Amino acid sequence: MNEIAEDIHKALDILGLPTLVSKKDIQKQYRYLARKYHPDISSELGKMEMINSSYQLLNRYIDEFRYTFSDEEIGRQFPGADYAKRFRP
Repeated sequence: MNEIAEDIHKALDILGLPTLVSKKDIQKQYRYLARKYHPDISSELGKMEMINSSYQLLNRYIDEFRYTFSDEEIGRQFPGADYAKRFRP
């Protein structure tokens, strides 16, 4: 695994997220952890820095990711979409 992939997996671990996640899920989890570990509330000062950097890394990855809209990828994202078509004449 390359260094970027390791950093992304580490960021997911820090935020407590699975590998299949939406941008909305990342933002929701970030906000939850930011409230929990904000320096005014928590004594874990380094934790908020790790949360912030993880959130920034994941957002940068999502913003710069190149999407593919091939039939194969669409089939993976929506596996049941073609199921009904198989039984139509």
